[in-house]
Amino acid sequence: MTISSQETHASGAQLDARGELQTLFESSPLPIDELMGNLGLYIRGSALVKFLVINDLYLRIKDLPGAILEFGSWWGQNLVLFENLRAIYEPFNKTRQIIGFDTYEGYRGFSSQDVEGETFSEGGYSVGTEHRDYLQRLLSVHEGNNVLGHIRDRHTLVAGDVTETAPLYFREHPEITVALAYFDMGLYEPTKAGLEAIKPNVIPGSVILLDEFSWPDAKGEAIAFREVFGREGYRIEQSVFTPMRAIVTID
Repeated sequence: MTISSQETHASGAQLDARGELQTLFESSPLPIDELMGNLGLYIRGSALVKFLVINDLYLRIKDLPGAILEFGSWWGQNLVLFENLRAIYEPFNKTRQIIGFDTYEGYRGFSSQDVEGETFSEGGYSVGTEHRDYLQRLLSVHEGNNVLGHIRDRHTLVAGDVTETAPLYFREHPEITVALAYFDMGLYEPTKAGLEAIKPNVIPGSVILLDEFSWPDAKGEAIAFREVFGREGYRIEQSVFTPMRAIVTID
């Protein structure tokens, strides 16, 4: 049994507890249909907080027009959460697009503004290029389970280097309004490219989430944001659920 240590500050004892929780999950006596409906039995508080952050962000933008974008999707859990929150908070909004950017091959190309180490390393967070097709199917299935399930394909997964894909995507889709942009890449160059791509398309009230804004091991994110957005024209606060995440609201 392997417990991932990527981006964790857990102690040895806490990692042992995670291992025990994983064992209990793998040996769950619940039938699979009951297990899927009772996943709260096994979710850790440090994972649950991510759900609370996503919910907070959605509440901030649900009355704004525009798309939800995520830069750095990894396995795609946030994209699924956004789809299901769309179904909860605005079930008849068929215009809300959800767009995810990822290489699916992990990190590559570190700059002098980045800190390469255990968390951020060449190839880190790779899920394999085939995961894009699986995630697209998963999003479609969730969409089909929700209200207006007959209207499909409101999700776009953009694979490749964000320094190339983000500028191209917005050149091809200048009509996109950015309601929410979630940045979770950590590295300077792709973060800057993504921020530059969305900047002409934000509106007053648009929200930008910077996942590693206050983390010295991901200093490139904060540097990229200040270079693109300067120091005026927005309000910034730390998330009430986790102070490492910064929430930017465009004035």
